[in-house]
Amino acid sequence: MKIVIAPDSFKGNLSALQAGQAIEAGVRRALPDAECVIVPLADGGEGTTQSIVDAGGGEFVRLRVTGPLGRKVTARYGLVRGGFVDGGLIKEGAAGEEPAAGDEADTAVIETAAASGLALCEKKDALRSASYGTGELMVDALRRGAGSILLGLGGSATTDGGMGMAQALGVRFRGRDKRALRQKGCGALLEQIDGIDMSAVHPRLAQTRIVAACDVDNPLYGPRGAAHVFAPQKGASAAMVKRLDRGLRNLARVIERDLGLEVAAVPGAGAAGGLAAGLLAFAGATLESGIDIVMRATRLARSVRSADLVITGEGRIDSQTAHGKTAAGVARLAAGFNVPVIAIGGGLADDAALVFAHGIAGIEAAVARDMSLQQALAGATDNLSAAAERVMRLLAVGGKLAAKSAAAG
Repeated sequence: MKIVIAPDSFKGNLSALQAGQAIEAGVRRALPDAECVIVPLADGGEGTTQSIVDAGGGEFVRLRVTGPLGRKVTARYGLVRGGFVDGGLIKEGAAGEEPAAGDEADTAVIETAAASGLALCEKKDALRSASYGTGELMVDALRRGAGSILLGLGGSATTDGGMGMAQALGVRFRGRDKRALRQKGCGALLEQIDGIDMSAVHPRLAQTRIVAACDVDNPLYGPRGAAHVFAPQKGASAAMVKRLDRGLRNLARVIERDLGLEVAAVPGAGAAGGLAAGLLAFAGATLESGIDIVMRATRLARSVRSADLVITGEGRIDSQTAHGKTAAGVARLAAGFNVPVIAIGGGLADDAALVFAHGIAGIEAAVARDMSLQQALAGATDNLSAAAERVMRLLAVGGKLAAKSAAAG
């Protein structure tokens, strides 16, 4: 039996690779001769870089960059030597078929949170936090010759519309006095923008494919925009939210006037405080589903097409699992090959059964008894292995019942 083990990370506890190894250990206790293939995954947020570096045999690049509030921080990104098919972002058919390999170039994998994340802020400041450090990581990747850059947009501290990132790439912004704005871009400066100059943008940017992993559909501004929906989580008061929303509206107006691009209403433009809109406007990026990107980059389809079973997992399985999360993406891909999927969660919410309508055949919890969160985290590896063993033993019982029924019929 071939079993593909394709989990997400169990956030703040186990990486996707560690989770996969724990699941494999449990599978082998029940089925020692199983062929197990581990494919670590992520949905475009935390763990995306680790997942793709693990899958592609890449390396990490560490760099001192400007943190969200101006203090220098050490950030890392992944660089996969030789890249993947199609510059690192495999284009698959409806059932996940891979094309023939084409021109392969190095792929850089950057998580916005690494340089511009909320976790890097000693104090939340939605007006002053900036995405400049993310742009610095992009510049370093360009300097190293990356043919494509994948950016995960989760966990950002910023609501600057990508202004800081753009400045790092060489974009210049002018104020209403026609003079260049010298400060590093942040949400507080958005209302002052009255001109965009792309003449000094990094020369390699036009030859590099930029893809942002985006799993929300929020527009740039308005009631569902970056300021109203996400800025309160980043320390914005009601008054700050209104100011940031006005600034994002102004940014969109100037982008349309000076660059001829309408980005405000693009689904997902509001992701990462509008960084997604900035990537569209200033870096020629495209926005794609995070889990779809990672499944392509890790070539999951190649493993799943000949599998008998797929086991996936993540920290919590609930109704939101079906909306852009790893387990649902795996189930969607596996359905094209008629391969069943079982998901193991660190915990199961009361509404977890809703995932059955989205292609997941069965679910199991890693914890088998009541315990504190601290206990669950401390024993995560053993708990996950035990859950995988329970799953396999139950499947064996089901197989015997099916065989008995077939013999009787």
